[in-house]
Amino acid sequence: MLGTLSLDQLRVLVTIEETGSFSAAGRRLNRAQSAISQAIATLEATQGVTLFDRSGHKPALTEMGRVLVGQARRVLSGAAQFEALTAAIREGVEPELAVAIDPLVPTGAFMESLRALKERFPHLPVSFSTEGLGGAERRLRQGDASLALCVLLFGVPEDLIAVPVCDVVLVPVVSAGHELARLGRPVTRADLAEHVQLVLSNPSAPDGPSYGVLSPKRWRFVELGRRFDFLLGGLGWCRMPDYLVEAPLREGRLVKIDIVDDDPDAPAPRRIYAATMRDRALGRAGSWLLDDLRARISVQAEGAGER
Repeated sequence: MLGTLSLDQLRVLVTIEETGSFSAAGRRLNRAQSAISQAIATLEATQGVTLFDRSGHKPALTEMGRVLVGQARRVLSGAAQFEALTAAIREGVEPELAVAIDPLVPTGAFMESLRALKERFPHLPVSFSTEGLGGAERRLRQGDASLALCVLLFGVPEDLIAVPVCDVVLVPVVSAGHELARLGRPVTRADLAEHVQLVLSNPSAPDGPSYGVLSPKRWRFVELGRRFDFLLGGLGWCRMPDYLVEAPLREGRLVKIDIVDDDPDAPAPRRIYAATMRDRALGRAGSWLLDDLRARISVQAEGAGER
């Protein structure tokens, strides 16, 4: 039955429903009314259904016909997307784009770029995942992502191509109601040892190297947002990306703490890279997304510098 079905028959069926009659459908499709009638008769015969009630002045869709018109629209829409996608692939656009990001990546510009990507490549299937620290690189290596926005703590491995996107400054902060905020002086490691540090960790290597971890009391988080909730709730201190704490610091909900004997590597900005596997180059859409994202972040950085 499926082999006897054609997109043209479905197109005729949908056009009749939209225009209201066989003759109007013929005019829209530039065909004789007899050709329209024949297409519907063939469709009914091959599929074993009655699409139109012909007992009245003019054929009217049956209940079954109305249901199948909706299905025909979905099939035609899928076929149009298939044609658009194959045309894009011929022009160098990847069949699909999978993106993974680490929790420290600024999301505002990234969301804007994703919206722009949808407008630029409307038929491109895009999948997206957020990961714990190190998770985006792991998905890239596993082949689950073609583009990873991530922190590469140990430099760029030889099998990756990594383009710097932006730098994120991690600011040591605590809730305004926390004991550390009420000291009224720079804090020492001895001060921090008495309090919980909220640590962002790599779930696949929870005991791996830690940077800027000073407190022996540690609560570990995979999600940046959940850790932020605990921070605002006064349950510990941590280092948070500057772009996230700017408003809470200004509003007085958070307080920056100065650590007199801090880890020397901790104040250094964390560089965010756009990484791909060296043997799996990005297609046109992925390259376009990366260029758009870097441009947006650059504009935002310039705007922040002017304030």
